[in-house]
Amino acid sequence: MNTVTPASPPKTTGLLSAIVVVAALGYFVDIYDLILFSIVRVQSLNELGITAADQVTSQGLYLINMQMGGMLLGGILWGILGDKKGRLSVLFGSILIYSLANIANGFVQTIDQYAWLRLIAGIGLAGELGAGITLVSETLPKEKRGYGTMIVATVGVSGAMLAYWVNEAFDWRNAYFVGGGLGLALLALRVGVYESGLFEQAKKSEVERGNFFALFTNGPRLARYLKCLLIGVPLWFVVGILITLSPEFGKDLGLTGPVTAGLGVFWCYFGLVFGDFASGTLSQVLRSRNRALQVFLAFCGLMVGVYLFGIQGASPTVFYAVCFVLGISVGFWALFVTVAAEQFGTNLRATVATTAPNFARGSVVLLVPIFQYTAAALGQPGTPNRVLAGAVVGLVSLLIAFWAVSTLPESFGKDLDYVEE
Repeated sequence: MNTVTPASPPKTTGLLSAIVVVAALGYFVDIYDLILFSIVRVQSLNELGITAADQVTSQGLYLINMQMGGMLLGGILWGILGDKKGRLSVLFGSILIYSLANIANGFVQTIDQYAWLRLIAGIGLAGELGAGITLVSETLPKEKRGYGTMIVATVGVSGAMLAYWVNEAFDWRNAYFVGGGLGLALLALRVGVYESGLFEQAKKSEVERGNFFALFTNGPRLARYLKCLLIGVPLWFVVGILITLSPEFGKDLGLTGPVTAGLGVFWCYFGLVFGDFASGTLSQVLRSRNRALQVFLAFCGLMVGVYLFGIQGASPTVFYAVCFVLGISVGFWALFVTVAAEQFGTNLRATVATTAPNFARGSVVLLVPIFQYTAAALGQPGTPNRVLAGAVVGLVSLLIAFWAVSTLPESFGKDLDYVEE
C-alpha cells in the first residue's frame, strides 16, 4: 500500500458533531425500514390475501430474499459511488431512495408489487450504514473512532423499537408511510455535514478509486475482504431466521402461548442497543477490535443454544427475555463495519464498508434455503425440524466467523491515511 502525504492534516471532528448525528439518525431510519417488514409480515400478507400458515412463511421468506437481494446489488452500487463520488452523495442518495420506496410500499395491492418495492428499498437501504461509518471513521481522531461508531450503532438499532411501536399504534401501511417520511425529513440535516478530508485528498491523487474488482486481484486483499464479510453472517442468521420466524419457533419449542415476530424483533433490537454500546466500549477498553468480536461471537453461540434448547415449554415472557439477551450477544454490527472500514485504504474504504455489511445482510438469501433444506432433511416428511436445523446452520456460521476475526490483522488505532495499490 502507498501512504498519502497530505499538504495539511485532514480535518477532524468531535463525537457529537453534525456528521456523527446525521450518520446515527440515518442508521436509525435505515434500521426502522429494514426491520419493519419482519414486524408487519403476517399482518400485511394476510391483508393481501395470504392466510395459510405455510404460505405466510414461504411468501414472507420470498419477500425477505427480494429485499436482501436488493441490498446485495445496492451494496456494490453505493460502495463504488462512495469511493468515486464521495461519502456524502451516498449517505443522502441512499436515504432518498429507501424513503420513497417505503412510502410506495404503503400502497401495494399484490405480492409482486410488494416484492419489487422491497427490492428497490433494499437497494436504497444498502448505502447508508457503510457511508456513515466510513465518514465517521475518517473524520474522527483515531483514538475516538470506536466511540463514534458506537454512537451511530446504539442510536441506529433503536429504530427497530420505533418500528414496533408505530405498527402497534397504526396499521402496516401507515407504518411504511412513517418510515418514508422520517427519511425525507432527515435530508433536511444536510447543512453542516462536510465531506471526508481523506477522501478529498485521495480524489486529488492519481490512484484509482472505487474499483470493486480490485478486491479480487490481490490474494491477501481478497482474503481480508472475505473475512470481513464472514464476521457479520451470524447476526443475520439470528435476525433473519431465529427472530423473523419467532412464531414458527415458538410452536416448535412448545411455548405455553403464541409469540409474534414483532415483539421478537422489538426485544432483540432492544438488546442490540446495549450490545452495540458494550461491544464498542469493550473494543476501546481492550484496545482491540478482534478480541471484542471474539468475546461477542462466543456469547452469541451460548445464547443461540439457550434459544434452541433451553426454553422448551417456557412462557412467551421467557422467550422474549431470551430474544433480548440474544440481541445483546449480536450487538457487534457497527464494530464489524468499523473493522471492515479500517482494513482498507481510502480509495477502497467506502466500497468495502458498504459491500461488507450488505453482503453479510444478503447472506440471508443463502442462509434461508440452506436452513429450509437442513430442516427438511433432519425432520419428517411435511414436518421440518427447524430447531436442529437452526443449531447446525448457526454453529457453522459462528465457527467460520470466529476463525475469520481471529486471522484478521488488528486494526485498533490504525492510521487510515493511506491508499491501496
